[in-house]
Amino acid sequence: MVRVRFAPSPTGNLHIGGARTALFNWLFAKANQGKFILRIEDTDQLRSKKEYLDEILLSLEWLGIKWDEINHQSEKFKLYKELADKLLKNGKAYIERSDQGDEAVIFKVEPRKIKINDLIRGEIEFDSDSIKDQVLIKSDGTATYNFACVADDATTDISHVIRGDDHISNTPKQVLLYEALGFSIPKFAHLPLILGKGGGRLSKRTGATAISEYRNMGYLASGLINYLLLLSWSPGGDQEIIDIKEAIKLFDIKNVNKAAATFDLDKLKWMNNQYIKKQDAGELAEKIIPLLLEKKYIEKDNFDKVRIVSLVKLFQARLSVLNDFADWADFFFQQDLKIDPAAQVKFLSQDLSREFGFFAERLDSLEEFDIISIEKSFRDLVKELNIQAKVLIHPIRVALTGKTIGPGLFEVIYYLGRELTKKRLLQWVKKED
Repeated sequence: MVRVRFAPSPTGNLHIGGARTALFNWLFAKANQGKFILRIEDTDQLRSKKEYLDEILLSLEWLGIKWDEINHQSEKFKLYKELADKLLKNGKAYIERSDQGDEAVIFKVEPRKIKINDLIRGEIEFDSDSIKDQVLIKSDGTATYNFACVADDATTDISHVIRGDDHISNTPKQVLLYEALGFSIPKFAHLPLILGKGGGRLSKRTGATAISEYRNMGYLASGLINYLLLLSWSPGGDQEIIDIKEAIKLFDIKNVNKAAATFDLDKLKWMNNQYIKKQDAGELAEKIIPLLLEKKYIEKDNFDKVRIVSLVKLFQARLSVLNDFADWADFFFQQDLKIDPAAQVKFLSQDLSREFGFFAERLDSLEEFDIISIEKSFRDLVKELNIQAKVLIHPIRVALTGKTIGPGLFEVIYYLGRELTKKRLLQWVKKED
């Protein structure tokens, strides 16, 4: 049976590279009716933190990557000692004592060639001459990474080890340990690195941000998962948008590219926008409401959800991340409007008292305050004033929203409401002496 594992260390948050590794392991398990095991590598008791573990688990759950089993290395010290004693008894390891009297268990590395058939990279050959004798149990009694990794993978029946290619150098050391302990060697697949857009390693600037931060910024799990899928794998053809269920049917680890993947934040935003556009506006509103509460744009248990859903629909097609909504739609929730200075100079420098005053009067006199009636009153006004619509549209937009771009002007006026629209227009009407 296919059994794979993802083994995060709770010494930091889950980032893009780790999430991609978890996803590909999970996909491989699902595609082969196997099991996905989550192993928490928490032997470093000083650096391992509960808050990091919580963030890792919550991020995986948010992404929809559900594990079948979970285990913790911190609960396996007895196993590591037993296996180290076995190697000592068989003469494949020895005790090394320091000047202070501390003891460490060291594995003897015999000179030989080691070959593995990597499922992504093909055959890779190593020479153990370049590998020093390996510490198995440190003087403080804890197991080293490679020893604990082999012990865990073997005793939990891991059939395939799918991990980043930064672990390739660990593979020959682990193969030697599998053989020395009499364990079956799993199949290996080393995923290529994820580089920043400029070609260097991922940094904060190029996307090395915790998955929880992407969630906080307003990315959808479905959009982020789809993007992670395309980092070194493709469903074929030019297809970029793919449902996770379809991906499971198509995924084959052997089709993962050998070349490093490039993380492109602009491409991620584009993909997230594709998912935002097709999601139900009511569901988006549920995600956006906490942002509005945080900014104090609305009060808890005292807001019009129907109106918020309608406003979400106005911006939905243009949103790259959900947080954009709180910035772009702020004028709907604020009494004191903040106007972009450059927009004010460009569109509100001339005296439009007459035009704004006329339009405010017409809006005030409308029997039906709906989008069709609002647009008709505007069209009638510019016709009577014998001016082009654009002469007034841009200045009115800036006066009402503080911005030069946004949803349709007549929709903006409708959702601002008659009174607030009138108030903002009349602020630009000069009073006669």
